[in-house]
Amino acid sequence: MADEKQHYMTKAGKENLENELHYLKTEKRQEVVERIKVARAFGDLSENSEYDAAKDEQAFVEGRINQIEKMLKNAIIIEDDETNKTEVALGKSVKFKELPDGEEETYTIVGSAESDPLEGKISNDSPMAQSLLGRKVGEIVTVHTPGGEIEVEILEVH
Repeated sequence: MADEKQHYMTKAGKENLENELHYLKTEKRQEVVERIKVARAFGDLSENSEYDAAKDEQAFVEGRINQIEKMLKNAIIIEDDETNKTEVALGKSVKFKELPDGEEETYTIVGSAESDPLEGKISNDSPMAQSLLGRKVGEIVTVHTPGGEIEVEILEVH
């Protein structure tokens, strides 16, 4: 069997996934089973859209449970590394400015399971994170994005 992908995450990210898994297994699964029972009572299943929708939701819930279980099984917790405060690493926040316009942005680099760009969390697999990882404060880095290349200067790491 092929090695499964490792999932980097913070302790908080792991707890969030564990909470979601608990909810899906204890509450959501039961809700969907009840919807299926009610929909079956409507009669002919071949033309029963409520039944089809409930079965689709059941498939989604079971797929998500499976996905979360695999992620947790292969989780690697990102430890808070205070030894090198100038190098960009997984679990750290990096503040940089785009060159030449000087627009500043700050992102925390997390595992793909926790990424949420709207919350300022980018996946370690993203082009931005890949370009920044291992770099130090003061370095100018070329980032290859789907929209083209941009240059950024690393201002802070924390």
